[in-house]
Amino acid sequence: MNPEILRQLIEAGLPGAEVTVQGEDGVHFEARVVWAGFAGKLPLARHRMVYATLGERMGGEIHALSLKTLTPEEAAR
Repeated sequence: MNPEILRQLIEAGLPGAEVTVQGEDGVHFEARVVWAGFAGKLPLARHRMVYATLGERMGGEIHALSLKTLTPEEAAR
């Protein structure tokens, strides 16, 4: 797995999201996801929405994913 593929997977699952992903070792990643669909959702629900875009890759190809999930309004602050 590489950061670019991970970014594409998240963006495909959350249409309109702005996603940046970092990770040098191919199994541990950090992602910043800005998406209007997060509005009104608690952080745990937001993380679950991102994990759902990755399916079985979580815990397999992706060992760890640190997330920062924001609405566009939160990101603009």
